Amino acid sequence: MREATKGIIALVVTCTIWGVASIYYKQLSHIPPIEILAHRTLWSLIFFAGVLAVQGRLSSLADAIGTRRALLMTVVAAVLISANWFGFIHAIQAERAMEASLGYYIFPLVAVVLGAVVLKERLGPAQCVAVGLAALAVVTLTLGLGVPPWIALFLAVSFGLYGLVKKGISVGPVASVTAEVLLLAPIALVVLWGAHAGGGGAFGTSWQDSAMLMFSGPLTGTPLILFSYATRRITLATVGLVQYLNPTLQFMVATLWFLEPFSTWHAVAFGMIWAALAIYTLASWRQDRAARRAILKS
Repeated sequence: MREATKGIIALVVTCTIWGVASIYYKQLSHIPPIEILAHRTLWSLIFFAGVLAVQGRLSSLADAIGTRRALLMTVVAAVLISANWFGFIHAIQAERAMEASLGYYIFPLVAVVLGAVVLKERLGPAQCVAVGLAALAVVTLTLGLGVPPWIALFLAVSFGLYGLVKKGISVGPVASVTAEVLLLAPIALVVLWGAHAGGGGAFGTSWQDSAMLMFSGPLTGTPLILFSYATRRITLATVGLVQYLNPTLQFMVATLWFLEPFSTWHAVAFGMIWAALAIYTLASWRQDRAARRAILKS
């Protein structure tokens, strides 16, 4: 099997896990989101640390927090990914899974805007049109529903900023995420101590809940490792295209499984987003194709 084929398979598995993860977290709706987040953080730390130990790369953690700049970048990344995880869990529990899917549809376009504003990357005409359509979709949904899609915007912006910060972190994805959850672990322990000291706390009350909370670590870590494997074997244009499987599955789960309402305003807004993503993806694919041709000619 070709390496590119292996990469595509790994990416499809990754996006499928991300896309249906809402079903998993829906089963934990009786547990406060902050408590789920704390468990997700701690069990992710155990999982990632175990992976690094097996690989003999635990020492790479020092690179993620060894200097003041690296430590600062890792702290900011940790706060952003923790906020994103919490926002997603809250969206599922608040029956706003559809809005969460909208957020991950918008994310690539938010990343484009952040790249233009912060990194001074030049936007092409197609990218400008795509970003404009996405903005119009948000305005349309706000006018139609009477309130901005705050959850979608929060998820898109927090994940976009997380990606921006990660550009400045030189260590590998597993080591960097391990460092992030390591820094968050003391806060997670305090949260769980408070939950259990107050007579609550879900862990230990039933084996089902305890097992599901523990499995949130591998559920978080496995797709990230597969994603890292895939991105080393396929082009970024292919990554961008296949990644839309994630919010598409989230959208299908929200409408077909959770039976969340899908109004005319939602249809118009999602139609604009899908059109924007089609324009953006086609432009990215053409740029990637042109770049490869230029490399072959040189």
